[in-house]
Parts: sequence; structure tokens; C-alpha cells
Amino acid sequence: MSAATSAAADGFRMPAEWAPHERTWMAWPGPNVTFSSEEELAESRAAWASVARTVRRFEPVTVVCGPGQSTEAAALLGPDIELVERELDDAWMRDIGPTFLTDGSELAAVDWTFNGWGAQDWARWEHDAKIGAYVSDLAGARTYTSRLVNEGGAIHVDGEGTVLLTESVQLGPERNPHWTREQVEAEIHRMLGTRKAIWLPRGLTADYPPHGYGTLGHVDIVAAFARPGVVVAHTQPDPAHPDHEVCKENVALLRGQTDARGRSIEVVEVPAPTVLADDEGWVDYSYINHYLCNGGVVLCGFADPRDENAAGIFRKLFPDRTVTLVDARTIFAGGGGIHCITQQQPRV
Repeated sequence: MSAATSAAADGFRMPAEWAPHERTWMAWPGPNVTFSSEEELAESRAAWASVARTVRRFEPVTVVCGPGQSTEAAALLGPDIELVERELDDAWMRDIGPTFLTDGSELAAVDWTFNGWGAQDWARWEHDAKIGAYVSDLAGARTYTSRLVNEGGAIHVDGEGTVLLTESVQLGPERNPHWTREQVEAEIHRMLGTRKAIWLPRGLTADYPPHGYGTLGHVDIVAAFARPGVVVAHTQPDPAHPDHEVCKENVALLRGQTDARGRSIEVVEVPAPTVLADDEGWVDYSYINHYLCNGGVVLCGFADPRDENAAGIFRKLFPDRTVTLVDARTIFAGGGGIHCITQQQPRV
């Protein structure tokens, strides 16, 4: 383990998600508070499997599942998805897994400190806190350990030195109460090889208490790089939804930014689905929480009239990739989306 050294100083950086992948890592839903009933667990496993099988059309997939769950998982996932067993608390590989890096010839990974999305009262993380190092080791990566409490869904990079962050995550008292903005930026840059951070103030309304299993503002449901200098941003057209104002602020802030290479940020707005709320309150359904894999875009679908509009936007942004809508409503009910349950391992 390389605890005192810097990944960036050693020549490593986090590639953009559109760079070629070796494989995708996922985690299998098991019985816990997020999937509290047998019905919810079965629905979640079917939803995770649907994403895994879609990604597998484009690249290899490895799924970490709890001890004794491989046989049942294989029945839903199919024979061409690799399974490994390890104790898990939850199933959000983007957040509990490592953030992979490369120097062009070697694979490395950041093992962030994980505390259950800010030590939330519903979360358990005894096992999940160890998954980053475990997956990094399985992948044969050099592991860099960070003291920063952070998750993979809380960062998004352009591969050319710029990273998107949210103040309510890395600067929130629930995660890093004694870190300054300058200290957080320095550690992010030290680990990812980035040079400039663009901070958004917060995430979407339903990502905070009392709206269920939120992350307290992950950026990957709000904004993501589509290519250097271009960011896709979630917008809520309906002023009745509190995210209407949140999104206006985010878009305005992004449009006033430049990236690490001095380019002005171009913002492509992606309107939210038409549904505003469910039985639990406001929803944070978002097309931004997509996943790029080799030759593909796996896009959250909501059986909504705006699904095809969003797919069209992504087809224009990624004309050489196949855009596939996968129903993500069950995943969102658990507190995340397709990006939240996938983690890319870059090809070296």
C-alpha cells in the first residue's frame, strides 16, 4: 500500500470515463436496510442484472456478491459475467469500490475512506469500507490509500486535469469536518492527477434527508463531462419542483467556468423526466447518471415521455456509441442510478 506517496507524483491519473475500459465492476444487492423486503430485494437484483447484462454487451463485467449468493446471482446474470464472493453491506460499487488510475503502462487505484455517505443513520459500512482495497487487489492495481472521505459518485473528471465536485459532499461536516477547501482540492489533485476543481454548491433535493437513501449531493446525478470542455447538466423545467432553482444555479455556475486547459465550459442541458414526485416525495430522476462503456452509453430510463429526448441528446454527443435505455426506477428507489452501481477499470 502506498499511503504517504502521491499517485499524481508517481505519474498516475484518472482517465475520463470515455477512455477504453478493461472491464466494469459491480456489487450484488443483498439483504439489508436498502432492500428491506424480499420483494424489494428481488426487484433490485433484477434491475442490477439488467444493467450488468447491458454493459456485458460492450465489455467484461465482474460482480462482487455476498458469500453464498453466487448461484442465485449467476441465474440472473448469465454465464458470461464473472462472480467473486466477499462480505458486503450494500451494492453501490461506484462509491465503495476503488477509483482506478493509470500511467499508461500500469494500473493503480485510490482507496478513499468510506463512512456510509456521511455516517447516515441507515447506513452500514463495516464491510463496504474494505471493498475498495479488495477490488484494487483483485484487479492487480497499485493501491493508494487516502484519508479523504469520498466516493466515486462524488467526482467526475475530463481526463485532462479538471474535476467536478460538490461542496455539500467533500466539504460537508458529515464527511470531512476538519478539512478546508484547499486541503480537499490538494488531496483530490494528489490522488487523481487533476489540476483544477469546479465546485457546485449542492446536489438534487431528494439526495438529502428526509428523502430516503441519499448521498448528500453527489455530482454524478447533476453534471458530468461528455468530452473535454463539454458538460451535460441536469435541468428541471417545472418550477413546482425545488430542483428547478438548484439546476438554474448549477447551469449558470458551470457556464461561467473554464477547465484546466483554459477552455470555457459548454453546457448541454438534459431535462428531467416529467414525473415530479412519488409516494415518498420529490424524485431526483436524472439522465445524467449514465454509464459510458466500450462503444456504449447505458442511459437511465423511467418509462417517461422524455426518455427518447434524452437518448437523442446522448446520441448526438456520442455518435460512435450505441445508446441503450435501461429502466432505472428501482435503482433510484434505493438511492442511486446506473452510474452509481458501476465502476470502470481503464485499459492499460
